[in-house]
Amino acid sequence: MVFSSLLFMFIYLPVVLAVYYISPLKWRNLWLFIVNLVFYGWGEPVYIALMLFSISINYINAIMIDKYRDTNQRKARNFLTFNTVINLALLAFFKYFDLFAATINQIVGTEIVAPLGLALPIGISFYTFQTMSYPIDLYRGDTRVQKNFISFGTYVALFPQLIAGPIVRYRDVAEQLDYRVHSADKFSSGVRRFTIGLAKKVLIANNIGVLWDTYSAMPTTELTVVGSWIGIIAFTFQIYFDFSGYSDMAIGLGRMLGFEFLENFNYPYISKTVTEFWRRWHISLGTWFRDYVYIPLGGNRRGKYRQLLNIAIVWALTGLWHGANWTFMLWGMYYALFLIIEKLWLLKALDRAPNFIGHIYTMIVAICGWVLFQLDSLAEVSSYYKSMFGFAEGGFFTSTDAYYLEAFAVMLIVCVIASTPLLKNLFNRLPEKVRSVAAPVLVVAGLLIPTAYLVDSSYNPFLYFRF
Repeated sequence: MVFSSLLFMFIYLPVVLAVYYISPLKWRNLWLFIVNLVFYGWGEPVYIALMLFSISINYINAIMIDKYRDTNQRKARNFLTFNTVINLALLAFFKYFDLFAATINQIVGTEIVAPLGLALPIGISFYTFQTMSYPIDLYRGDTRVQKNFISFGTYVALFPQLIAGPIVRYRDVAEQLDYRVHSADKFSSGVRRFTIGLAKKVLIANNIGVLWDTYSAMPTTELTVVGSWIGIIAFTFQIYFDFSGYSDMAIGLGRMLGFEFLENFNYPYISKTVTEFWRRWHISLGTWFRDYVYIPLGGNRRGKYRQLLNIAIVWALTGLWHGANWTFMLWGMYYALFLIIEKLWLLKALDRAPNFIGHIYTMIVAICGWVLFQLDSLAEVSSYYKSMFGFAEGGFFTSTDAYYLEAFAVMLIVCVIASTPLLKNLFNRLPEKVRSVAAPVLVVAGLLIPTAYLVDSSYNPFLYFRF
């Protein structure tokens, strides 16, 4: 079940909200826990057992960590280690076993490890990191233990952010699990934010995604230099509006239920350095790796060379987190390379250069990086890069490229404008009376138009579901 589906918007969500708000406060977490499991198990009911197992393991180990943290550090550390190993083992088994099997078989030249072909549990990368953060923070003394199993289960399986983030750390919502504010203003703010995300997803990401699908399906012999750039630029916008739209919807749904989640995107395509880009893109993942991997490894406290090594380790893991494919590892190392170069000298040079130089450089790095991210094999990546830089057979430009440029010109312009804070700033500068009238009109339009589109179209993918 996806947020931008008629089933979710007109059946699941209304029922959830109606029962939630007529229930006494003390029963609301229980209701959320139940509907969270229904939401999660909609596509693969068998994985509800996996979710309950994950919740139980982290809940029990956290209680043991809290019990021994102040009296027996060794025992507390052992429980933390055991908990971390279990979480990572589950993630590795379901997400990476087939990659391991295929790699081993390729090395030895025969099938000695049979791939299992298991369906990937939706959102396992997100909720695994989420659950791991709680015992770690508890061990560090950064949060308090949660002894109510239903409340903890509600946190882990909370449907707004369960399957594609943002990654919500327990300490950020600990108080909200027991004492959260419900108000008409907060609910209406949530509806507005959900509508923004829905419009991003359905009206922009889905439509520009058609252009990427068209070019990615072309044979290499037909893919021109201009066409390959048009295609990957289309994907650059598709993944941004798809993922940031999902995050907007998650934040909006959270507000409807009284929760406040941290922001996950901050207009990354206006960045002037790759370092800045990754402070603005998928913020919750970046801060997770910073707090639970980079800083524990020593961060920048052990000298320049150790810092650069730490960056490489973090980005190798970031790449693997995104998918069970070696192209993701290369994608992570690709960004590690640029981040290291910036740390060594490029940041200072970009600071002295005009802003547009840094912006062009960052966008070229990001656009080229999405080739590694999206294509499934090194052969496909190599072929696409050859087309982009004029080393393939397709030539420079054809009438087909002219046709698609003309057909998608307006959508590309919309993408450029909507990926900046321009529209938001213009709206905020309007007089208060104008905004008070325009806001509900835009919300209604933002719900009706995507709904009409969904009724008429079956093309509605969510790119980050595979992670």
